[in-house]
Amino acid sequence: MRSAMLALLLPLILTAGSDVSTGSAMEKKPNFVLMMVDDLGIGDIGCYGNDTIRTPNIDRLASEGVKLTQHIAAAPLCSPSRVAFMTGRYAIRSGMASTGRVQVLLFLGGSGGLPASETTFAKRLQQQGYSTGLIGKWHLGVNCESRGDHCHHPNQHGFSYFYGLPFTLFNDCVPGEGKDVLVDLQQTLQHLTLLFGVGLLTMAFVRVSGLLEVRLWFLVLLFFLGLAAAAVWYVPFALLQTWNCIIMRNQEVIEQPMTVETLPQRLLGEAQGFIKRNADRPFLLFFSLAHIHTPLFKSPAFTGKSRHGRYGDNLEEVDWMIGKLRETVDSLGLANNTLMYFTSDHGGHLEDSDPHIGQKGGWNGIYKGGKAMGGWEGGIRVPGIFHWPGRLAAGRVVEEPTSLMDLYPTLKYLAGDKQPDREIDGYNLMPLLEGKAAQSEHEFMFHYCGVYLNAVRWHPPGSDSVFKVHFFTPNFSPPGAGGCYDTKVCLCHGDHVTHHNPPLLFDLFHDPSESRPLTPDTEPRYAEVLERTAKAVMRHQSTLPQKVTSADGASQASADVHGVQNQMTWEKILWRPWLQPCCGTFPFCGCKENEAIYESKAA
Repeated sequence: MRSAMLALLLPLILTAGSDVSTGSAMEKKPNFVLMMVDDLGIGDIGCYGNDTIRTPNIDRLASEGVKLTQHIAAAPLCSPSRVAFMTGRYAIRSGMASTGRVQVLLFLGGSGGLPASETTFAKRLQQQGYSTGLIGKWHLGVNCESRGDHCHHPNQHGFSYFYGLPFTLFNDCVPGEGKDVLVDLQQTLQHLTLLFGVGLLTMAFVRVSGLLEVRLWFLVLLFFLGLAAAAVWYVPFALLQTWNCIIMRNQEVIEQPMTVETLPQRLLGEAQGFIKRNADRPFLLFFSLAHIHTPLFKSPAFTGKSRHGRYGDNLEEVDWMIGKLRETVDSLGLANNTLMYFTSDHGGHLEDSDPHIGQKGGWNGIYKGGKAMGGWEGGIRVPGIFHWPGRLAAGRVVEEPTSLMDLYPTLKYLAGDKQPDREIDGYNLMPLLEGKAAQSEHEFMFHYCGVYLNAVRWHPPGSDSVFKVHFFTPNFSPPGAGGCYDTKVCLCHGDHVTHHNPPLLFDLFHDPSESRPLTPDTEPRYAEVLERTAKAVMRHQSTLPQKVTSADGASQASADVHGVQNQMTWEKILWRPWLQPCCGTFPFCGCKENEAIYESKAA
């Protein structure tokens, strides 16, 4: 009797256990692997039209996932773009937009960076029980008031683990690659230092020869004043490789200056190690590659293998790294519960070239402009690929306007975060990615060049047209060029731009290259577009904590309005010795990572 009862109950017990198991699987939070390349042009990837650089792993992510064709960065430069990406908000809301010449952080010893008042998607997911890691480039500041306060550090913004570059990869990091940081100021300081030295020697000679009475104390005073000036102004530039080009693990400087040659392998190993360590719990990995920002890498396995010189070699190395990271996810059985995302922080750097090796920056396909060029499509239209087997249909293409800022609300939604938030400029992408929505929620998008509202995009409901209104455009140089080759990067203010009244108007659906401005004679909706755009700008400005500079450049954002402090002022950007991250005793900083320890940790 007891055996018969057990036989009857056993299927019910097994079924109940099966239901419980299925339910817990359904409730399991998804993992996220976000991969961002630095300065990658949208025209460099095979699935976006390139047929000369081999990117099979990235192309496979697209063919087996969802590809976005109108994926837009919130800024055409790294620091403001990355802030917007991680916070879901335009950089001007956090004070990370520039009013003048310097548009990104230039010294690790500066006090500017991502304010503590901002919230990143990493912090939101950390509160949802996620293990969060950032491997690679940060470039959003380190310290505020003293060395070691780490107020801007990734660990303070939701990333429980950080390994990589708290700054970025500049030419200054590799001897012989040239200079990036305020090159003209460096040259001026060198000349002034030389003139001062010659003048001091001349006065000493005059005194010794008796040609003129010069007090000894005056010469000593001049000597020490010159020494102090050199220490404050020239030394930071002379030691940029030591000061800026470092590697940190969490808040510890573990290599100063960094060995660039082995950086790609170490970053990949750390990213793989993070996934393996967290395979049994929900995780967010932001893999922020040091490629393809110059200086370009010279990895032996890829050097000379592409058809596009060192730049092509670097991109094919990026593709290999993406493939290895996917292999790690697949090998651990995580693929069906992991959303993988691939993008670039902005467009390729057109002006970056070398007479010996040719073009060092990227190609932006059919789109006009590139890095730092305001609202031109080439600087802000980037790859956008989402891969999630079982959740996202393979081969879907979304041609609606989307933004890097959309990742913040998308990740929140998928992680089950329903807590109230601040003013967010992005939208949850899942309805578009899953095919449940046909039109983007981005009816209007606002394109900034520093703090200046450069252009506005309008996608009218029910229409294929995407209108773009340009209030001003950068002045290309020399005349007739397609970029700012004289200054190496385009600027956003003063004589560096041309204001347009009436604004330039394009329809990106019919003219994605922005080569044929519309007029009242060629576009029946011309007046309506300008009117609707002007009203949208007014609504947008009413939500900002800072005053946005008008299209005619008449007013500027203040340094501190409604508690939002400008992080891009000269005061915050320039080097301060007491804020400089250092391993060892400052100023005698220097250390090398123990690669044996690294290999054991990354395994």
